[in-house]
Amino acid sequence: MSEEKIDEIREQTAAEEKPETPEKEKTEAPKEEKKSKKEKAKEEKAAPKEEKKPEAPQAPSDAYLRLLAEYDNYRKRSQKEKESLYADIKADTVTKFLPVYDNLVRALSTPTEDEACRKGVEMIMTQFCSTLEKMGVEKIESLGQKFDPALHNAVMHAEDPDKGENEIVEVFQEGFRLGDKVIRFAMVKVAN
Repeated sequence: MSEEKIDEIREQTAAEEKPETPEKEKTEAPKEEKKSKKEKAKEEKAAPKEEKKPEAPQAPSDAYLRLLAEYDNYRKRSQKEKESLYADIKADTVTKFLPVYDNLVRALSTPTEDEACRKGVEMIMTQFCSTLEKMGVEKIESLGQKFDPALHNAVMHAEDPDKGENEIVEVFQEGFRLGDKVIRFAMVKVAN
């Protein structure tokens, strides 16, 4: 804010706070103090009341505009925090269910004589995967892809002349992501 504006605002507030009084009233002021409260009340009732004129609207001050901008920024920031908090809680919840997914994968990879049991586990796995998809959780495709440290966790390395450089040849544990956020990195074996 410029100094001229500050001086102008100070003059306006000073003029509003100090009513102009003629010299006679200033000298007579001590006499009025001697009057009792009852006499002052009678004089106030007898004196005609002056009508107050509404003041012209003033332009908003710089401090007021700054306060409005600060509040608007606070409101937007808190809205973003609420949205990110929801996404974080959702990701934490899904992470806690991923061991169930891993156990279902192990159950399906184990050979069994009982086809009814296998069919039941397949149905549970299908329902579990569809629920993850509805929540926006995606599997990270890994097998045959190039190794990406932002998506994969390499736990083994193998030399294979048939495979390309940094190509994923085996997946030990599936990786998942929710939107752009990686919930669990894929545990993989990388060639060359």
